[in-house]
Amino acid sequence: MSRRARALPMLACLAATACAPPPPEPAAADVESLLGDGETAGYARASPAPDFTFPADHGAHPDFRSEWWYFTGNLEDDAGRAFGFQLTFFRFALAPQPRGGASAWGTRQAWMAHFAVSDVAGQQFHRSERLQRGALGLAGARAAPFRVWLGNWQAASTGQGLFPLRLVADAGEHSIDLRLDDARPLVLQGADGYSPKGPEAGNASLYYSHMRIAAGGRLRLDGTWREVRGEAWLDREWSTSALGPDLEGWDWFSLQLDDGSDLMLYRLRRDDGGASPFSAGTLVAADGRVSRLGVEDFELEPGRTWTSPETGSRYPVEWRLRIPAADLELTVVPLLDAQEMALSVRYWEGAVRARGTRGDRTMAGRGYLELAGY
Repeated sequence: MSRRARALPMLACLAATACAPPPPEPAAADVESLLGDGETAGYARASPAPDFTFPADHGAHPDFRSEWWYFTGNLEDDAGRAFGFQLTFFRFALAPQPRGGASAWGTRQAWMAHFAVSDVAGQQFHRSERLQRGALGLAGARAAPFRVWLGNWQAASTGQGLFPLRLVADAGEHSIDLRLDDARPLVLQGADGYSPKGPEAGNASLYYSHMRIAAGGRLRLDGTWREVRGEAWLDREWSTSALGPDLEGWDWFSLQLDDGSDLMLYRLRRDDGGASPFSAGTLVAADGRVSRLGVEDFELEPGRTWTSPETGSRYPVEWRLRIPAADLELTVVPLLDAQEMALSVRYWEGAVRARGTRGDRTMAGRGYLELAGY
């Protein structure tokens, strides 16, 4: 049985009109297994020169197999105590065509949401997950006015455009209620939003980001609400079988630097441990100038590793990053080592800080790091 086939029983059950609970999984599935092998016939595929239309493309793309709305950010309270947060909404299509039948519960869409808070001073990582079918208004996304939700976890526009957004998630011991105000224009990643992940036709995603967003509001831990403020990031991506067959995972960086520049970078890892030629990134200057980065334009060197006592997975949580053309060298370290999302799917996603130099200037920044396939 493929990794993807092992990963999807709980999602397939959600989309059915009735089903028995799947047998317990021996371990969480890898997130990259949901995006690699699997049936693609009948699904939409990413193609070059996409024609983005907004606000429509802020909403769902149900003819593609997978999609996400990915919010991360770094916050501080009034005393300077640091927190990281992640709130992600995933949509998975389980059939290329709408299902027949008259049941209001029937659907071909399954939804998953992940919510985490990193308490840096308390050295605690709080994570939660929800799964739901895309029927009866239980979960879904709409473009205008924008809203994506799973139960009472949601991101919803409060004005005429995408921003300002209200981000709400309550998992009992950890909760957020944040307002996000866009501080930078939308950035189309890859070639005008077409982000290839392999040489085969369709091994690509459609991908855009809001790379620096002002964030403020409230965060609750241990029953106490705190006023917080900081910066957030939104990644939007949809695809069908984005990953090439020779890939085992990826290392993804989103960094907001103190000179006003923003960096998105990912290394796609081949089965042999090398970097795929489709690894890429984007460096956006403070004045908005965009520089596209190919695999030959940057260097990534993993450093210290952390081994999860829960899953036994070993993750490279410290990195050295170099972009010669920008004269930029950074060391990226986690604010907490233990930021593993060991839920229905397993990956490491956590708040990080960056320090280094750009030319003769000392640099610092913060952001998020994602490690999948370890």
